[in-house]
Order: sequence, then structure tokens, then C-alpha cells
Amino acid sequence: MDSGRASTAAARPVVHFSDRGLPGWLEPVADVAASVEPRQLSRFLPPADGAGRPSAVLVLFGEGADGPELLLMERASSLRSHAGQPSFPGGALDPEDGDPDGDGPLRAALREAEEETGLDPSGVQLFATLPALYIPVSGFVVTPVLGWWRRPTPVAPVDPAETARVFTVSVEELTNPENRATAVHPSGYSAPAFDVGPALVWGFTAGVIDRLLHYAGWERPWDRTRRVTIDQIDRIDRRG
Repeated sequence: MDSGRASTAAARPVVHFSDRGLPGWLEPVADVAASVEPRQLSRFLPPADGAGRPSAVLVLFGEGADGPELLLMERASSLRSHAGQPSFPGGALDPEDGDPDGDGPLRAALREAEEETGLDPSGVQLFATLPALYIPVSGFVVTPVLGWWRRPTPVAPVDPAETARVFTVSVEELTNPENRATAVHPSGYSAPAFDVGPALVWGFTAGVIDRLLHYAGWERPWDRTRRVTIDQIDRIDRRG
């Protein structure tokens, strides 16, 4: 390793990764991460030729006034990809994050979450990762990084050009059958969606949440025939 690479590696923050001390209600999620197969999460998997931009998102569980909750944000409407969509905090790996096949996604998930929501990474305990998945429309290869918000700190949009809103959604809301629907895109693509809090959560984010709820045993029966129509990739027409 040359001196430049050595100094870069030395400058990288240490990432604390452990599943010890998690609250009991979060243990089923940790169990899912330890056993789930990529195909159980999505039919869109990273290209076999290695194409795609390495990225990571932070799937951050906390405990709020209404019990277990997830941290979400709404992307700014001016962004080039996934504009206006609710999502997990996250983004592409930077060189200083390190190896995409090593600790790089962990650092990227925390770094992006801090840059987008202002959370203090020192209060987050990373405890698992899910298999990398693929978002064809943007070419991102995304590793979902699971975290426990052991010491919550205030959050809000840091840069309005990137983040429109930051909010939490309780697991109770996410599992409520009245908040579940199937999102349908004009292309014919359909997938689970969540009509919760201030947002309709759909696409990649909703897919990950749906699978976590299912395999953790938290899912409740819901009406899959209820439809919400996605008029176009960056605009949502909400119809109950």
C-alpha cells in the first residue's frame, strides 16, 4: 500500500458493528438479516458483470412515543433521480468510505445519513446488513445497512437542495392494514406501498420495508387489491 492509500485508510472513522444489546423487539429483524436470501428481498439483483454504482442506505430503527419506528426522508424535488420520493437516508459510496465489499457501505450509510438528516452517527449502533440489491432506473447497487438508534438526536433537512423533509414512521403505522396498498406504475410494474404519516412510501424503500415486516413476522393481512397509481416516475397521484 502506498503512503497515500495508507493515510486515507487511517483517516477513515472506525465503524462499530455489533448485534449485542439490541432491544428484544428488534431481534427478529437481526435474525432476518442473518438468513435472508437476495431473491427473497427483490427480483432486481446486482448485474453479474459488476456494473452499477455501489451505494448504501441506512435502515434506522428507533423507539418513539408510539413504539418502534423507522427514520425516513423525502428527497428534494429538484434532484435528478428519485426526486420527491420518500426514502431511507443514503447514497453512493465515496472513495474515502472504503471497500464496497467491506466496511464501505457502513461508512457511507452513516455519512449520508448525517449529511442529509443531521443525525449524530455516534448514537447509531449498526447491527446487520442485507444483501445488495439493484435499482435499474438509476443503476445503483444498494446495500441496506440496519441500525438501532440507541441515542436519538434531533434530525431535520441539512441541505434543502437534497432533502425536503425528515420524519419517522411507527412500525404500528406500517403494519396497519388500512395503510397498505399496491402501487401500480403505467409500465405495468406493481409493488407494495405504504400510505403513512406525511407520505406515500413506494419503490425500493417500500420493497425493503415490506420484506422486513414479512420475514420478521410483523406483517398483518392486508388488501392487495387496493391500488395507488404512480402516474410517472417522479410524480405520485394518490388515490385511495
